[in-house]
Amino acid sequence: MCTVCGCGQGAPTLEGELPAQGHDPAHEHTHADGTTHSHAHGHQHTHDHTHDHTHAHGHPYTPAGGAVHKHAQPVDPDAAAHRYRPHAPGADLNFGAGAARAHAPGMSQTRLVSIEQDILSKNDAYAAANRKWFDERGIFALNLVSSPGSGKTTLLVKTIERLRGECPIQVVEGDQQTSNDAERIRATGVPALQINTGKGCHLDGDMVAQAILRLAPPERSLFLIENVGNLVCPAAFALGEHHKVAILSVTEGEDKPLKYPDMFAAADVMLLNKCDLLPYLEFDADLAEANARRVNPRLAIFRVSATRGAGMDAWLDWVRAGLAAQRERRAARV
Repeated sequence: MCTVCGCGQGAPTLEGELPAQGHDPAHEHTHADGTTHSHAHGHQHTHDHTHDHTHAHGHPYTPAGGAVHKHAQPVDPDAAAHRYRPHAPGADLNFGAGAARAHAPGMSQTRLVSIEQDILSKNDAYAAANRKWFDERGIFALNLVSSPGSGKTTLLVKTIERLRGECPIQVVEGDQQTSNDAERIRATGVPALQINTGKGCHLDGDMVAQAILRLAPPERSLFLIENVGNLVCPAAFALGEHHKVAILSVTEGEDKPLKYPDMFAAADVMLLNKCDLLPYLEFDADLAEANARRVNPRLAIFRVSATRGAGMDAWLDWVRAGLAAQRERRAARV
């Protein structure tokens, strides 16, 4: 479960266990200017009788016999009226200003931070094991990330067609549904495994670990991961890759790196794709690169057209160099 777009009380972690249930006694409220204040309240009561009445809270109640039932939480008319009273007309809302840089209704920033740390620590353990496995075998792993429709799969197909005679290649394809992309990769003659995430918005380290077991990539190979199309959630989840490669197409917008800074900050490479369309679009490629480097000055940037082949030589040379370096590190350890 993503730490920023799906978490709430009872949200499962990577291993399926549930966080502690019940009412969070500390509530933090974030204002439009980013400031917060907390409300701490608690309530206890005991029951020594059989009852058929409602309470003004929504946590599970366990009677002496052990049966669990929940009471519906009624709406407080005064609180509802306060909720819809304008506080700062015309002001923007910034739900990313708190400590967690995220928001879940009814959950404090402290609780959100705790959940994120718990989920990411488990994922990082899987990712570290994947990375160790790759390094021991001289395998070079890349995690391709972008919004939907940027051209990731086409770029992979063209990359594979140029490199498959030079090294073994395996591909992991991440999507919510279908095996369409994996079938496109398999048509090149390269093994590909489709991971369907259902409602999930990104791949995680455990998913990739299971893909490694199924694909069994040979030593000194190239392992390519196409993540779910999403510029938010995959930024937080390491998979064991050596580099994240962010793909931005010229049909999107020059300000994408500024709107989605976490992804471009986490990437080591940005491919500006579909550059063959630049003569027909009002897209400033120089501005897009400048915005990306405002977020991440160390980005290596390549302008490419996967369909036409322009700029692909420089990208492929970068991949070859990474693969060679990985093989050399492995040889030095043996």
